[in-house]
Amino acid sequence: MKRLFDLIAGACAGLVLLLPIVLVALAVRLTSKGPALYWSDRVGRNNKIFKMPKFRSMQIGTPAVATHLLSNPDAYLTPIGSFLRKSSLDELPQLWSILAGDMSFVGPRPALFNQHDLIELRTQQGVHPLVPGLTGWAQVNGRDELPILDKVKLDVEYLHHRSLWFDIRILWLTLVKVLRRDGVSH
Repeated sequence: MKRLFDLIAGACAGLVLLLPIVLVALAVRLTSKGPALYWSDRVGRNNKIFKMPKFRSMQIGTPAVATHLLSNPDAYLTPIGSFLRKSSLDELPQLWSILAGDMSFVGPRPALFNQHDLIELRTQQGVHPLVPGLTGWAQVNGRDELPILDKVKLDVEYLHHRSLWFDIRILWLTLVKVLRRDGVSH
């Protein structure tokens, strides 16, 4: 049922968002050197690595680490990078990952391949079999501001309470957060 929802909603979202996707891609290409998309190695279901696309908000050559680990993240942003991140427009290409089955609309956010502490905690807590999501329970409860232990606790809550209605609630709360630009630090 969840996969069917992801396919139908993903296809509909892709059609509705086609023009904004094209416009953002053009804006990225016109304001910085390099490709419009950045393909990030992420940890998916059962800790398998997959390539997750995002609109590039950072300069070419930025270290492949979580943004909060950079000494001065703002120095790496493209001219429109901050706007893309705060508006969550950089996430639009992840519709591809949803349609491909690497991601779902709702689930734990996919860890970077080198976030070993997060990956290990999720595995210990039994969260790793879940398909990662575009958004999740942790995102609507703090997003970038949460310490890893708190993220994993919220991922475990999602694991135990997941349902179609819980997913719809999370999607609604995500929309509210995005419109308010809550919880984005860079």
